[in-house]
Amino acid sequence: MNDSFFCATLLRWFTDNRRELPWRDTRDPYQIWLSEIILQQTRIAQGMAYWQRFVNRWPTVGDLAAATEDEVLREWQGLGYYSRARHLHQAARQIAAIGRFPDTIDGLRRLKGVGDYTAAAIGSIAFGLPAAVVDGNVFRLLARHYDIDTPINTTEGKHTFTALAQSLLPPAQAADFNQAMMDFGALVCTPRAPQCSRCPLQQSCAALRNGRVEERPVKRHTLKVRERHLTYIYIRCQGFTAIRRRGSGDIWQGLWEPYLEEGSADASSAIRSAGTLTLLRQGVRHVLTHQVLLADFFLLTTDERPPLPPDYIWIPESNLDDYALPRLVERLLSLIP
Repeated sequence: MNDSFFCATLLRWFTDNRRELPWRDTRDPYQIWLSEIILQQTRIAQGMAYWQRFVNRWPTVGDLAAATEDEVLREWQGLGYYSRARHLHQAARQIAAIGRFPDTIDGLRRLKGVGDYTAAAIGSIAFGLPAAVVDGNVFRLLARHYDIDTPINTTEGKHTFTALAQSLLPPAQAADFNQAMMDFGALVCTPRAPQCSRCPLQQSCAALRNGRVEERPVKRHTLKVRERHLTYIYIRCQGFTAIRRRGSGDIWQGLWEPYLEEGSADASSAIRSAGTLTLLRQGVRHVLTHQVLLADFFLLTTDERPPLPPDYIWIPESNLDDYALPRLVERLLSLIP
């Protein structure tokens, strides 16, 4: 197995085929960090618009640090995985307190929401640090090229692939090599229907030679999915509606939502009988990483405000756009006449 062929081929491919992305036109660690956080669990096509919005609204990390959490969550709305937005904001305040962007892997790792991959990506691209990145694309490319059957979602697998990626990294070309690995995995060595027939690494790919491309990478299936039943009731009372901020320890921390009943709520509850109740949509399915939500949407029209738990507040309906909402709630609002 010729590691030098692997590295040289990837770098040559990257020169001709690199993706043109706005954060690749800068060495500004703030813009690079912002792109890495946004692109976690987000496709580039969707994430690029959010990156541009954040950069336009908060051009520096100090500007972002000075924002409120509500402002950041509102700008993030629609991207999901909202802990990323909260960690982004907290990290911006860490950086502002330090007075500069950390320029070591250890310093980057101390930022809220920055793990090994993100620290390596920022460090190599912004500061030229010789740290290898290992993301889904890299796992897949290395597992196939070297025909590795160690599950990638195990401690052993993470150590194995990280060590291999680091051993392959040319220190003087860390940024290009890391980005080449990610781009190659995204464009050629794809999860489904990989482009093996036109892959420049086909002569050295062990999984292709052994007929195991579709079997790599290996992932141990241990995920248990929880199903939850939610009933949202949008209350309309003389131009006002009731919402509450979700607390910690559950999905969508810090986001806002209309009146919620979870589980097998009593259809004759005091809230439901406070006015005219209209079913908008039943059995709406919303899939999260570890949960499947099944939601029913109702509209309650009333002339008097029904008694609600103390964590609900009344706001003018016209002000709803000022509050960060989960995507599922946005789907509800799209049905409100």
